[in-house]
Parts: sequence; structure tokens; C-alpha cells
Amino acid sequence: MNFQWKIFIDLGIISLALLLGTLIRGKVKFFQTYLIPNSLTAGFLLLPFYNFLAPRMGLDTLSLENLVYHFLNLSFIAMILRVSPKREKKRNLNVLATATSLLTQYAIQCFFGTLIVLILIETIMPDLFPGFGLFATLGYSLGPGQAFAIGSGWEAMGFEGMADVGLTFGALGFVWACFGGIFLVNYGLRKGWLQQSKFDRFNQGTIRAGVAGKKDTPESAEVKDFTTPEAIDPMSFNIAMVMGTYLFSYLLLRLISWGLHFLGPIGDDLAVNLWGIMFIFSALTAMLVKAAMGGLKISYIVDNNRLTRISGFAVDFMVAAAVGAISIAVVAEYWIPITLMAVIIGLISTFTHIWLSSRIFSDHAFYRTVLCYGAITGTLPTGLALLRIIDPNFETPASRDYMYASGIVFLFAIPIILTANMPAKGALAGSLQNTWLVLGMYGLYLLFLFVVYLLLSGNRRFKDPSQMWLHN
Repeated sequence: MNFQWKIFIDLGIISLALLLGTLIRGKVKFFQTYLIPNSLTAGFLLLPFYNFLAPRMGLDTLSLENLVYHFLNLSFIAMILRVSPKREKKRNLNVLATATSLLTQYAIQCFFGTLIVLILIETIMPDLFPGFGLFATLGYSLGPGQAFAIGSGWEAMGFEGMADVGLTFGALGFVWACFGGIFLVNYGLRKGWLQQSKFDRFNQGTIRAGVAGKKDTPESAEVKDFTTPEAIDPMSFNIAMVMGTYLFSYLLLRLISWGLHFLGPIGDDLAVNLWGIMFIFSALTAMLVKAAMGGLKISYIVDNNRLTRISGFAVDFMVAAAVGAISIAVVAEYWIPITLMAVIIGLISTFTHIWLSSRIFSDHAFYRTVLCYGAITGTLPTGLALLRIIDPNFETPASRDYMYASGIVFLFAIPIILTANMPAKGALAGSLQNTWLVLGMYGLYLLFLFVVYLLLSGNRRFKDPSQMWLHN
């Protein structure tokens, strides 16, 4: 019988790479010291395999790219379906401060990335794709999945190699997150930004190795089952919620695409581009499903712990597949703009984030700074890994406030995503006008966030400006 095996072969290869990455982190000090995520290690193991060996075996990166696309959407759904605890009023300002900190880096990365690209176009690389500047934000703050999704949309418009460039920036973001994050934690400790005793607790656990030893008792969160295994396994039930929501999001976008078809060629082009940002529709559908469950008073059936595990599974496989799918040939072609943007934007984000964070947060400033730094260079799981160095049990409100802030960030980041195609549209018409237009928009975005910063930081806003970190 002619069964289809390709997707399971790719999943099996990714799984073996993840297992090998886990073994490497458990045994090699370097990976423990810099908290290199196992999924990132797995991705770099897959990179040479899929570039040189897999083609000889009849395998290619197309399946990996599809997995990145779908795992990204599933991770959004799993996280958004989680039921949030009631917000405490006293945390509202810090939630807003967290959202402002994240959105400021989005705007900084968009602005300076676009500015760098315009300079390159006007000087040494006149044929450079004008939307290239957005990859700093897509790959760093938003992650490899979003960078790949938007890059794939640009490829559909005729700009070859952009999906691979997006995946490359996603991988470089993890490099900044891991190495820069560990440096930030240790530098902060040396400068007295945090008590050494807070750091000592981390070294007593098994976080660095990534696996528990024989004599260690892994911490396990309390799990409450609202379904019985005799009827349906609780994990199966939660996976079914995620997959069912994903089907609804697919049907929603199919309906929207059908409606856009009546607008003619413009509507058809828009529909194609919308499929590139499917994660937005996945998130919106998850919000609708979550609201419906709340209205029906059945939100109690949602298991936050298992949904977190499902999201973690999707992110781990997505990151490994994203790095493995990078085309070395494409990276070699664009190495100059990739290197310039990766280094310049990484440095700007690091220094501005530290300076602003110490003045905008009213409490637990260093904890919040470390978490947000990991998120605006790598992904949220990377930020949480860095936070656990100084807050092993998540006792501070930093992680909880981040979850509250993520909703605000998502809403305010939608305009950035929806206008991402403007430089590409202009390039197709042979004009840079749209690129200059979005640069001005990012400038206004920064101005708005600067006003919010002034309101939140109070009398700390410009205190000791020469000091990178303002001690509270």
C-alpha cells in the first residue's frame, strides 16, 4: 500500500536532533554556561544535513518550512487559549511598562533596520530588497516562525530567498539572546544590579544541564484533570481544543479569501499575502474561542499547564526546523546586509533596552529587563530561561506581567505586520516611496512610545543619563 511517510520522516529526523541536542547540553559545559536552547542546537545539527546530505536522499527543506509555518500557528493558539488569572490592579502600570518596553524595541528595530537598508540601497547595494530592514524585527522580536511566514509572502511576490533570510535572522536572534543574555545577567551581578544570593539558588538546580539527575526530584506543577482517561486522555482533550481551533482559523481565512476574490486581482493578491500571516488569524480565532468558552461558563475545562506544554512542543520543533531549513547559499548571497543589520540592530536593542528598562519599571526591574531582553532577541521561552537564572521558581511578578502585556503588544504590533508588504509593493513598482513612508511611520511609532515612556518613568526618566543602569 502507498502510505505517505515524508512528514513523519522529517519529524523523526527533527526528534533525533532534539534528543542529541539534549544530550549535548547535558554533557558539554559550554552549552550549559550559555543556556543554549536544545532546539537551537538541534537546528544547527539539521542545517548541514538538509543542505548537503538530505537532497541525496530525496529530502528537501520544503517539509521543514511547512512545519515551521504550522507549528508557529499552533503555538499561538495554545498560548492564547490559556485562561489568565484575574489581574491585580496594582500591577497595571508594570504591565503597561512591560508592553511599552517590548513595543519600543519593535519600533527601534523596524526604524533602524529600514534606515540601514535605505543607506545600502543608496550606496553599495542598489538592488537590495527594500523590505529587508524589517527582518530585524521579524527575526529578533517576533521569532523565526513569523520571519519565515512574512518572508514566504515576499517570495510569492517575486523576491527570492526572503524566507531563508527570515529564518537566518531568527537564528541570529537566538545567538544574541543566549550569549547576550548570559553576559547581561553576569554583568548585572558584578555591578550590584541584583543580589548574589538570588543567583546562587540557580546553581543548586539542574537548569544548566537541562535534565534532572538520578537523585534529583523534578519540580512538577499541580495538574487538575477535567476529563477522565477512561473517556478521553486529558492531553488528547487539550490537543483537540488546539487543533479544532486551528481548523476554525483555516476556515475563517478561507472565507475571507473567498470574499476578497470578488475584488479582482487586488483582492486575490491580498488574500495570498494574508495566508503568510496566518498566525494572526490563528490568534484571533483562539481569542474568539476563548471568549465563547467564557460566555458559556466552561473556561474551567482549560488546562493551562498542558496548553503550555503543547505550545512548548510546537516552539521546540518550530525552532529546530526553522534553523535546519536555512539555505546556506542564500545566506552567502546576502551576508553583507545580514551581518550589518544583525550586529548594529543587536547592539542598539541591547543598550537602549537596558537603559530604558531601569527607568521605566517601578519594581523588580532587573528581572523584567532580563525576561524582556530574551523575548526581543530570541523568543519568550528564551526569555523565561534567562529569567529562571535569577528567579528559578518565578516568584517575582515579571513573568505574569509579561503574559498580561503580551495581549497589548499583539494588538499594537498588528499595524507593523499589516504594513510589512508596503516596501515590497513599492519595489514592484520601481519606487522607494513606500519604504520612506514606513520609515516615517516607525518614527511616529517611536515618538508615541517615547511619550508613554515619559509618563511611566516619572522623575526617573532622565536621571543620571550617563549611567547605563539606574539603581532604584
